[in-house]
Amino acid sequence: MSESNPENKLVISAALAGAITTKENNPSVPYTAEEFGDEAKKCYDAGAAIVHIHARHPEKGNPTHDLDLIKAVLDNIKSKSPDLIINLSSAISSVATDKQRIAPVQTFKPPLASLNTASMNFAVGDYRTGKVGMGAGNIFANTFKTISKFAKEMKKAGTKPEMEIYDLGGIYSMLFLNRQEGAFTQPLHFQFVWGVLGGIPFTPRNLALMLDLKPSNATWSVCGVSKQQFQAGLCAAAWGGHIRVGLEDNTRAVSGELAKGSWEQVEWAAKVAKIAGRELAQGEEARKIFHLKQEHVSL
Repeated sequence: MSESNPENKLVISAALAGAITTKENNPSVPYTAEEFGDEAKKCYDAGAAIVHIHARHPEKGNPTHDLDLIKAVLDNIKSKSPDLIINLSSAISSVATDKQRIAPVQTFKPPLASLNTASMNFAVGDYRTGKVGMGAGNIFANTFKTISKFAKEMKKAGTKPEMEIYDLGGIYSMLFLNRQEGAFTQPLHFQFVWGVLGGIPFTPRNLALMLDLKPSNATWSVCGVSKQQFQAGLCAAAWGGHIRVGLEDNTRAVSGELAKGSWEQVEWAAKVAKIAGRELAQGEEARKIFHLKQEHVSL
């Protein structure tokens, strides 16, 4: 892959499972370590540089904080796709404690990990009827104390925080905490998350507001629930950002049919990058773009 014009490179991330999506929603959602490894390789071959991991119990399918199960997933991914960059979730599930949420980062020291930026309603809803479904009674808790603790532990681990921004309050909170000397590894990296019920939807205007607020040297990516995955991705490719796709956020292909896997959405993102006149970055190129240390996941 050519290294010309590195500022024009685009990084694709693939979120393979998440905490909510199940095989009932899409049979291609991975549960076992083998399934995670196979899906991650397909995503890499399609152009992804990063995989975002919520490990699952291999039989029950529920999100897990079990370090042995997480290790099995990481081992399988790295054995099949050693150049992939690991991004571990620090959310895990709605019932995990703060200690359980940060333990995988402390243990495996991935190059990237999600850092959620606000306490919020976090649910699934039907926009045709206005009815709230899964998560109607849940609060996704991310207090300033939790955010600061997780940021400190990520810094110790050499892990770059990927700041998950669901609304304007989230980015303002992180910009406030960034005033503390040494709070976060610089430059910052933001992921703008669109369409969660409790956050804000994607519009070009909402994205422009976020971009006006972020530090000029910060990197940024987008992801979105359902069709907003594609809407945001198109805009990011044209505006110089990066794209996350995957079954965690959206179970369908751009056609509206069930996606064959996260890799099919990666293929879409690669086509979008090409149309926007951008080349894909993987491996060391992607690490440089996101200012990551060399791969050092502890397996």
